[in-house]
Amino acid sequence: MKQKPFAVFTLGLQHVLAMYAGAILVPLLVGRALNVTSEQLSYLLAIDLLTCGAATLLQTWRGAYIGIGLPVMLGSSFVAVTPMIAIGANYGISAIYGSIIAAGVLIFLCARFFGKLTVLFPPVVTGTVVTLIGLSLVPTGVKNMAGGEKVNGSANPEYGSLENLLLSVGVLILILVLNRFLKGFARTLSVLIGIAAGTAAAAVMGKVSFSSVSEAPFFQIPKPFYFGAPSFEIGPIITMLIVGIVIIVESTGVFYAIGKICGRPLTEKDLVKGYRAEGIAIMIGGLFNAFPYNTFAQNAGLLQLTKVKTRNVVVTAGCILLFLGLIPKFAALASSVPAAVLGGATVVMFGMVIASGVKMLSTVDLKNQYHLLTIACSIALGIGASTVPAIFTEFPAPIRILVSDGMITGSLTAIFLNLFFSLRAKQEKIVQKEELPVLENKLVLEKEV
Repeated sequence: MKQKPFAVFTLGLQHVLAMYAGAILVPLLVGRALNVTSEQLSYLLAIDLLTCGAATLLQTWRGAYIGIGLPVMLGSSFVAVTPMIAIGANYGISAIYGSIIAAGVLIFLCARFFGKLTVLFPPVVTGTVVTLIGLSLVPTGVKNMAGGEKVNGSANPEYGSLENLLLSVGVLILILVLNRFLKGFARTLSVLIGIAAGTAAAAVMGKVSFSSVSEAPFFQIPKPFYFGAPSFEIGPIITMLIVGIVIIVESTGVFYAIGKICGRPLTEKDLVKGYRAEGIAIMIGGLFNAFPYNTFAQNAGLLQLTKVKTRNVVVTAGCILLFLGLIPKFAALASSVPAAVLGGATVVMFGMVIASGVKMLSTVDLKNQYHLLTIACSIALGIGASTVPAIFTEFPAPIRILVSDGMITGSLTAIFLNLFFSLRAKQEKIVQKEELPVLENKLVLEKEV
């Protein structure tokens, strides 16, 4: 059945609204943590929307070598938030984008091998990694609830004020109430509605400045290397490559989910084309000083909800994002959201990331001691590295940037422990198989005697 243009546009707009809150949160969090100016933050938001659209169009294209050809939406990855902040603090912004470009190139070149590497990421690893992602982001959300530690690079005098806490808690409660009483697509907009309502309340309280909106131009051409020429440091590159691998693992799960929804079984060749598109999307993010991108799971739920699984709807959504990215005033409007409002919304979203990780771990055989040890050590070391990064001060800078990030430390621990215990389990099975005939012969001899 052919869909009318207005219906296609409306359905595409739904996809944009479903992922919009998640798409703008990453530039807001990273930009404010790195203390960029309001003008630079507006650019980050605008270029993020534009590259989200470009990445989406790239992935929906079913080419001979690139694009998985499914109705998937791509957005900036939460996995990259803490590594980007850490790299920026230790090496500067130029190293962030050098590492993103390098990671994108490596993922593109190694795409054909990632299909075979997915065996390294069973649920015990992916569930642990996703849980750690959520845990590493929660402190950022809580600091924003208090109003943000810094404003324009200086200490925030209103940090932890009663007004900020009431505002953030009010946003949190509103989101929970909307989730309780709304249904269907309206429920997917609960975070966006909460942010809009919180910003309106903050404006009444005199906590919102729209000066950046009036100063922003109506139209802007994207600028490659907006923050200057990228620098390539080995530590940040390794860190971002690990982030890219985690993104690939996450996207693979969404690919399979959407393939099942659309009734299209995926082959290894399909996955390789999808990985190549992810690599190019990450490269584009680095070139235009944006972010690494991954496939958004929330849009898979929207496909299931609307039962509309055609690619033209998602292509339309990608075009809408491109349009929004070319109009900086939309981005400037998003940058005016107060930190306290953002904190109330992000605590919910980051908590849901943790819940998703726990849900993945619920499919793991927790009676297996090896699985318990993998989860326990990975989460313990991941949280330890995040809360006490000073223990790594004597390490060389490239290694320090790698291990002082809890998400990276925990992820590497989970991968290596899973490999170690999997090898041990295989050896035990071999021994059992070798001992079984001996035991059977012994039993036969005892019976004969």
